[in-house]
Formats: sequence, C-alpha cells, structure tokens
Amino acid sequence: MGKKITVSVIKADIGSFVGHSNVHPAVMEKAKGILSGNSLLIDCHVTHVGDDLNLIMTHEQGRNSGDIHQLAWDTFSACTEVAQKLKLYGAGQDLLADAFSGNIKGLGPGVAEMEFEERRSEPIIVFMADKTEPGAWNLPLYKIFADPFNTAGLVIDPSMHDGFLFEVRDLIDHKRVTFSTPEEIYDMLVFIGAPGRYCIKRIFHKQTGEIAAVSSIQRLNLMAGRYIGKDDPVCIVRCQSGMPAVGEALEPFAHPHLVSGWMRGSHCGPLMPVSVNQSTPTRFDGPPRVVALGFQLSDGKLIGPQDFFADPAFDEARKLANNLANYLRTLGPFEPHRLHLDEMEYTTYPLVSKKLKERFEKLDSKN
Repeated sequence: MGKKITVSVIKADIGSFVGHSNVHPAVMEKAKGILSGNSLLIDCHVTHVGDDLNLIMTHEQGRNSGDIHQLAWDTFSACTEVAQKLKLYGAGQDLLADAFSGNIKGLGPGVAEMEFEERRSEPIIVFMADKTEPGAWNLPLYKIFADPFNTAGLVIDPSMHDGFLFEVRDLIDHKRVTFSTPEEIYDMLVFIGAPGRYCIKRIFHKQTGEIAAVSSIQRLNLMAGRYIGKDDPVCIVRCQSGMPAVGEALEPFAHPHLVSGWMRGSHCGPLMPVSVNQSTPTRFDGPPRVVALGFQLSDGKLIGPQDFFADPAFDEARKLANNLANYLRTLGPFEPHRLHLDEMEYTTYPLVSKKLKERFEKLDSKN
C-alpha cells in the first residue's frame, strides 16, 4: 500500500468586504502567508466564495487531525485581526469560541475532509457555496451518484453499475443512516428531500469501499442557538476511474435548484454556478453562489485549480438563476420566498415575534 493523502477543506466567514459580498485581499494574503511552506502541509490553496475564506490543504495527518485543525484555527484568528483592523463587517463571526479546543468542528468553521490512497490519476473537485446551508448539496450529490439521467456511468461503466453508499446525517437528533443505491433510492429520498434537517455527509463506492465524496454539515444556528450567518458549505468529490466523470459531477449545476439562505439567511433562492471572480453576491445579498475548483493530485500536490464554472457553457444556468431570482423577489416577505417559520426560528424573527406576543388574544368558543 502507498501512502494515504488527506484533503482538508476548511472555511469560515471572518469578515466581509463590503457588506456580505467578498473577502478583502489583505485577509487572503494573510492566510496565504501562514499556510505557504508550513511543514504540516504538502500543499495548499487559499481562495474564497463570496465572503467566505476557504483553505484547501493536503497533508498526511489524517482526518480530524488536531494539528491541522489548530493551523486552520490560527489562520482564521490571524485573519480576523486583519478584518477587525479594516473594520470589515462581521469580523470573526464564524469563530464561536475564544480558543481552540482540539477539533475545529463545533467551533463555527465548516469542515470537509477525506483520506485516500492516490490513484494513477486523481482528479478532484472542490465545491464551495455562499449564502446557503449544508443541505444545498443533497440534490446535486444525489444526481451525481444516483441519477442515471445525469451520470451515464451508472448505466454503462461496469465499475459504477452497482452504485454507491450514502451516509445521511440527521442534524437535529444527531444520528446517521447509510443507504445503498440504487435499491434504497426511494427510502433515501424521503429524508434527503428535507435538506434543512437531513444532509448527505459522505458517499462511498459500493464495490471498493473507497470514499467518493464528503461535505461539511455544520449548521451555525444550531451550534450558536441564534442566527449569525448562513453556513456556506463545502464539498469534495473524486472523479473518473470508477467515480463519476468530471462532466457528470458538474452537470447538476447546469440547472439551478432552489436553496435556503440568501438575504439574512431567511429566503429561498436559486444556487447560481459562477467563477471565483463572479462569486461576489450583491443583489439582495445574493443570489446564492457555488464555485467549483478542479485539481489533479500528484503526490499530494494540488495541480490547478481549474475554475470550472467560468465556462460559458454555464451562461444559461446563470441566466435561469437570474430569472428565478426575479420571480422570487416579487414575493417579498411571503413564503415560499421567505423561509417557513420553523426555519425562521434561528433568525432575528423571534425578536419581532416576542415584541408582539402580548397583543395576541385567546379565542373562546363564542368567537
């Protein structure tokens, strides 16, 4: 057996430039300066989507490494200091603790990590979203790994024909269940069709047991008990040679689906596929964005990135997303543009509701 490589993608909103739209260049440079040449890492790439700082790192420390998580925490903390000096909006908002406690999970930043032995050719895609929540990956991951109308390999590639295993997490009751596809697709859809609660965490190749995809499932409102920003998840997908082709992994985003998030984390909107340079949501702080960066791994080195959604083939998807955004905006504060009340409980809505609570009168049978 060869050595195993770990790919860690860790993100946080540590201060936005301007409003909720971007990461300041000085913050990016600070992060690059800390990670570049660090002895713990084989390689790294610092990027952003919207106002989220994303650290893409390769190493041999394995998943949930305290040293790697400490490095990410220290990087975000140092970047927060830069953000505070620049008076950026929401500086440090995703850091829910004053100090690191051994594992960055549960402290605010989003984490997606996978460990594997590199194949002869190892292409991966790092998907990064802004102004939405972890359940935003449910539909695309289902299409990539379980829908033959999206992924031809499920039908014609013998190494994929038996399907994949989906690990689904219940974010409320903190449970997990694994579904085998294609035979348990209908059972799985009962749950992943409710992305506010059930999220696809990991996907495995059924024949080999190899990790195929992993996503971040941290929900800030559930950790903090209040609204402090949307979760803006990340996801890693391995491609080719028994896994979906790169084009199959990108195809679900050619038809934007509706996700929760957008303005104040309180609205439903289309997930627009964009390049890194276009990932600066401004219209009503949106619409929600997704970026896809492709890398070839070579002994842990990140060869790339290729900014996939810069391709003009996704122009029509962006046009459709804008048309959907136009329609939904006409609904203003009415559902389904505004999220249903269960989802609003962790926004600033309860403050308004509490103010008016005493004005509601009980009705008796005579009324």
